[in-house]
Amino acid sequence: MIALKAVKSGIGNQTKNFNWPYLTIVCLCFMPFVSPAVALCIGLVFSFLGIKHKSIHHYTSKILQASIVLMGFGMSLTAVISSSKDGFLETAISVSVVMLLGILLGKLFKVEKNISLLIASGTAICGGSAIAAVAPILNSKNYENSFALIVVFVLNALALLLFPFIGHQLGLSQKTFGNWAAIAIHDTSSVVGAGAIYGEKALQVATTVKLIRALWIIPLSLIVAFVNRNGEKKSIHFPWFILLFVIAIVFANTFPVYHASYEHFSWLGKRGMLIALFLIGSNISVGEIRKSGVKSFALGIILWVVIAVGSLFLLIY
Repeated sequence: MIALKAVKSGIGNQTKNFNWPYLTIVCLCFMPFVSPAVALCIGLVFSFLGIKHKSIHHYTSKILQASIVLMGFGMSLTAVISSSKDGFLETAISVSVVMLLGILLGKLFKVEKNISLLIASGTAICGGSAIAAVAPILNSKNYENSFALIVVFVLNALALLLFPFIGHQLGLSQKTFGNWAAIAIHDTSSVVGAGAIYGEKALQVATTVKLIRALWIIPLSLIVAFVNRNGEKKSIHFPWFILLFVIAIVFANTFPVYHASYEHFSWLGKRGMLIALFLIGSNISVGEIRKSGVKSFALGIILWVVIAVGSLFLLIY
């Protein structure tokens, strides 16, 4: 009887320690109707309602890194290499300009270093995916990651509506709009959405150029890892998951016979990213977001306007 009571007591304690609302949302993240923005918003709701499970958040960084690696299986290196040189050139220029401008404006506005780098990375390359790749290298705090993601997702939502409208008003060609959307819109999903709204050709161009832009995660992560030494004479904390990300891309393109499996891996990576975004959102508070300040949000808006206007001018003239 005593042993039976002990077993029941142990099971009861484990049940109390396990947070069923978290499990429910994690399962929902595998559903097609849940987007990155929705996952983050649900996490924020959990945080505001005081639903916490601190032990789970220790795995957030590992989930982010694993998701990045898995998504590498879904990237077509052949499509990237065979894409237009114009798309690569504009992307290279925009990434360099936005990163430098983000660092300078961050210092001018006195925005926290990590937040400046995260917002600049998300704006320069591919939104949430770039932030997720850079965050573990910076060892950034939850509120820093969350604020950068919030800025990106808000601007993505606006871009999805504004870009097709502006494109039609300016009479942009399908190719020009596709390049513009791929360079000036942060997240891949919004790039695809805007391209699909504008036309089939715009969708194809936007998707291809976006692949090139996404690959800049690799050199950017290495540069951030080097710079993040803070001037100290110590070894660089090499982002090994980025190396695995590259290996995943090379492996998938070297052995295309397993294409069906690669699609599953890529899908799992995207779903894992949603889980990580949910965990990030659920582990912050209003007080932490306030630490970022209005200047941080202004930084994100200015960078977005600069890359949108600058890339459009470059493409037209």
